[in-house]
Amino acid sequence: MKAAAQTLASSPIVDKKTRLVVLSELIKARLTFLVLLTTLVGFYVGYKGALDYALLFHTILGTALVAGGAAALNQLLEREHDAKMHRTEDRPLPSGRLRPETVLILGGLCAGVGMIYLAFAVNLLTSLLGAITLASYLFIYTPLKRVTSLNTAVGAVPGALPPLMGWVAARGDITIEGWALFAILFFWQLPHFLAIAWMYREEYARAGFVMLPVVDPQGQRTGRQAVSHTLGLLPVSLCPFLFKLAGPIYLLGALVLGLGFLWFAIQFSRHLTIQRARHLFYASILYLPLLLGLMVFDKMK
Repeated sequence: MKAAAQTLASSPIVDKKTRLVVLSELIKARLTFLVLLTTLVGFYVGYKGALDYALLFHTILGTALVAGGAAALNQLLEREHDAKMHRTEDRPLPSGRLRPETVLILGGLCAGVGMIYLAFAVNLLTSLLGAITLASYLFIYTPLKRVTSLNTAVGAVPGALPPLMGWVAARGDITIEGWALFAILFFWQLPHFLAIAWMYREEYARAGFVMLPVVDPQGQRTGRQAVSHTLGLLPVSLCPFLFKLAGPIYLLGALVLGLGFLWFAIQFSRHLTIQRARHLFYASILYLPLLLGLMVFDKMK
């Protein structure tokens, strides 16, 4: 850690960005926040009785370390490809603000400490899920992005595991209710990422990423998949009500949100413009926190 700190201190800062900003970019702070939000909801919905705030703290801290380490190591693996895209060329590694050895040390330590922390402060099963998330994200999804357009579906698996981790931290085991939370995140990610990939398909192609819009330039498959996965999300999103995790307010809200999200996906599939893709992206950004908020608000005790 001392060597990493010294390397970080001597890393070239080529603009006015502070080290705090650089580190927040390294751990993909917005993505990590989403991971922690879904973990928090999984824990809250899964916990029975008076909330154990100490256990919740341990769960969030350990998950944050794993997620931050995974984000840093992902950027280490993709630094040459990130340098070829305008949207990622300013990240810490391609911009030269941090050196690869610094990121390797920081990312490896964060991820390793996070898994150990979860094992001892929460439970072994939550730590195991964290390890599966880390390994599948770095060693399956990341290389597949340059091999097959199926990478988006594969990458949705580690992206959907955090709410299941929260559930397992609260309950101590994996149940069908926890898998329902996993399924919601899994289906949500697909139209969300397809919208992003459509907006930046030329940059992805230039960087060598085999995203579906790159191999589907006319967009018919992209549009169909955006609709089919959003349609699949609709019944899955009702599972918390069916499993008595949430009440009728959640049921009504999930239906309204799901139909609205589906409408934006249909409009995207019909027109396949950057503007429609952006609308679908914004709809996905609104959908998830609203759905999770309803789940928390209308939790069945």
